[in-house]
Amino acid sequence: MTLSGWLPWALLSALFAALTAIFAKVGIEAIESDFATLLRTVVVALTLGALVYATGKWQSPFAIPPKSALFLVLSALATGASWICYFRALKAGDASKVAPVDKLSVVLVAVFATAFLGERPGLREWLGIALVGGGVLLLGFRSGQ
Repeated sequence: MTLSGWLPWALLSALFAALTAIFAKVGIEAIESDFATLLRTVVVALTLGALVYATGKWQSPFAIPPKSALFLVLSALATGASWICYFRALKAGDASKVAPVDKLSVVLVAVFATAFLGERPGLREWLGIALVGGGVLLLGFRSGQ
């Protein structure tokens, strides 16, 4: 498996997302979830800063096109809101219940990408998306909240 296509990176993303849920569930046992989100965000920012610097990929923030800047800021705000909600859910519930419901984002991305980006998933893709949605319902809502 080479890391030149999208699939290996997407699989690694899923692996790290799974580890995120497990590590976070253990990590928030003794602290408040919003503070845990802040700590996680600081670590992510420092790690990415080091990676961008080490790989020579730094660029001036003032050179970013306004549209790109706007949508990256909106993405960051959505990420922050997602992380806050995710950590609060993990604090209150089982990781095995929270994570599947969080993956409802897969279905929402497909719907939003179709509505706003003009993407047109085929029948096979919609079947897979529907299976993810069904899995979310089956796993996430199996025994109530």
